[in-house]
Amino acid sequence: MISPDNPFAVPSDLPYELPPFDRIADEHYRPAFEAGLAEHAADVERIADDPAEPTFENTIAALERAGALLTRVSGTFFNISGSNATDEVQEIQAELAPKLAAHEDAIHLNPRLFARIDALYRERAELGLNPEELRLLERRYTDFSRAGAGLPEEDQAKLRALNEQLSTLQTRFSQNLLRDTNDLAVVLDDAAELAGLGESAIAAAAQTAAERGLAGKYVLTLTLPTAQAAVASLENRSVRERVFTASVSRGNRGNDYDNNAIVQEITRLRAERAALLGYPNHAAYVIADETAKTVEAAGGLLERLAPVAVANARTEAAELRKLLEADVPGATLQPWDWAFYASKVERERFQLDTAALRPYFELDRVLHDGVFVAANRLYGLTFTERNDLPKYHPQVRIFEVFDADGSGLGLFLMDYYTRDSKRGGAWMNNFVDQSRLLGRRTVVVNVLNVTKPREGEPTLLSLDEVRTAFHEFGHALHSLLSGVEFPTFTGTNVPRDFVEYPSQVNEMWMLWPEILASYAKHHETGEPLPAGQVELLEAAQQYGEGFRTTEYLAAALLDLAWHRFGPDDRVEDVQRFEAEALEKAGVALDSVPPRYRTTYFNHVFSGGYSAGYYSYIWSEVLDADTVEWFTENGGLKRENGDHFRSTLLGLGGSVDPMEAFATFRGRAPEIEPLLKRRGLAGA
Repeated sequence: MISPDNPFAVPSDLPYELPPFDRIADEHYRPAFEAGLAEHAADVERIADDPAEPTFENTIAALERAGALLTRVSGTFFNISGSNATDEVQEIQAELAPKLAAHEDAIHLNPRLFARIDALYRERAELGLNPEELRLLERRYTDFSRAGAGLPEEDQAKLRALNEQLSTLQTRFSQNLLRDTNDLAVVLDDAAELAGLGESAIAAAAQTAAERGLAGKYVLTLTLPTAQAAVASLENRSVRERVFTASVSRGNRGNDYDNNAIVQEITRLRAERAALLGYPNHAAYVIADETAKTVEAAGGLLERLAPVAVANARTEAAELRKLLEADVPGATLQPWDWAFYASKVERERFQLDTAALRPYFELDRVLHDGVFVAANRLYGLTFTERNDLPKYHPQVRIFEVFDADGSGLGLFLMDYYTRDSKRGGAWMNNFVDQSRLLGRRTVVVNVLNVTKPREGEPTLLSLDEVRTAFHEFGHALHSLLSGVEFPTFTGTNVPRDFVEYPSQVNEMWMLWPEILASYAKHHETGEPLPAGQVELLEAAQQYGEGFRTTEYLAAALLDLAWHRFGPDDRVEDVQRFEAEALEKAGVALDSVPPRYRTTYFNHVFSGGYSAGYYSYIWSEVLDADTVEWFTENGGLKRENGDHFRSTLLGLGGSVDPMEAFATFRGRAPEIEPLLKRRGLAGA
């Protein structure tokens, strides 16, 4: 039993069941998880042992209702563990990982429960189910089958052991990365070493140092990808090299946070599990349940694009090399030089200084007059800040979201500033999932890692950070606009290679003239971004696509390489395997490292993207085609937004995603808009 004083004991009475963060302490998680796991197990046993003949209601719908306490505590804990993790939270996470894996296996490998699902599945055509109910039944059957429900008992025991080991290792990978990332922040003694950075960025580096007990010094923290934004501006080449070296060293220093052995073990165990489930490798297992369906289809797209992307990158490198040699005769172009000299090209060729754009991208304006205005024009949404509601960190802001008819859609939390307790990168997640069955609306959070300015100074975003804000809000819209019956299908609960598609579409409004004019205003004078700068931004969009596409493809192909070998294959040296895989794929450019190297590839070795990092470019095929549709149909209009919402966004996973796309677009997707956007017309 859980104590009635525990905040998770009963559903939250706050609006939209927002967790009562002001009453939640680390000490509440363990007992809530213990009680939640026991309650969910009991719910499942009651369903499995029901003496009545199986029906959709007493089996499939009952499973959707089961485990309410576990859902509450999980929804809170796993958001907090990524965005505001204390040492105790990390300890709890490590303890929980194998327990939760065992719990999931106990459900999926319950023979009596699967027998009920199997009986319904075999009779599904005669059950009179509506389309969403039928899809849920089929989804449950597929999930149980893919989880090993049909395996002999001996193999199920092996599967349970594999899943527990994997859950532990994946948690260790993520926690190692967080600690090594904090440990590798670059400490500088003199502000002169930061020449090229803006005043606000230098002040922020000083504040970060002070917060770490290093008053008088300057600290540059690391973000998740290989490329670090500061490198584009830092004039001191040796400092640029230090930042780059720190970035690529994460998880690969032979210290307590080293991830090499963990990667070897994770990939070995994943290969064993895939073989146990009847697949040649982990990639085949994962992609069989995505829209791509086969490794050949997913890998084929990457392989088609790689030669043209690399050729473009080599052309860009030749130009940058000349600029470097003019500054440092005889020097070889290195990865830490690329962004710095690419910025020079942008300034000289396009008269575009992206660093000088920051004063026009003040956070509040970007949010209220950009991100929110686009959502209002497209979908009729309005936003009201709720300062009366509790937050899990003082930096978090909460907005209530209203539909065009004035009804409440849910809550949007924004958590934009970097801190040591937050993992790198940017993401969206739900605290509460929308479901008509459960009478719930969405509580969603967007998490970014923007450097916090000094007290009293404005938060000025880079162009990439503006794009990230629009991107992550695209995920939030996918959840907020969800209108499904069952929580299994809510919002972003779609195949991994489809989930990035709506968020990538939302990026288009960042530079849409009407939206840009609304938010891109100088934070001091209120003057709009000069019209000439807007034109230059548009003209410069394709510059650098060789680098951007190549670094992405290198990471995506590396992911597939790690997950295409069988259970008997062994990797003796992680770094050598990585180098050989990139060389074999034709994307091994010394000056263009992968967006993520193996030992800090969190998406793949801890997140949900194993054998799925290809999904960004797969989704971009749909995205580019959709952007073309919006452009052809008048762009930012309510009727366009309503069409996108009714045919695709609002349906979550309740329909086949490619069928939803065809209904929206009027045909299957075409790749040509993507090739044009990426400058890959020869692919």
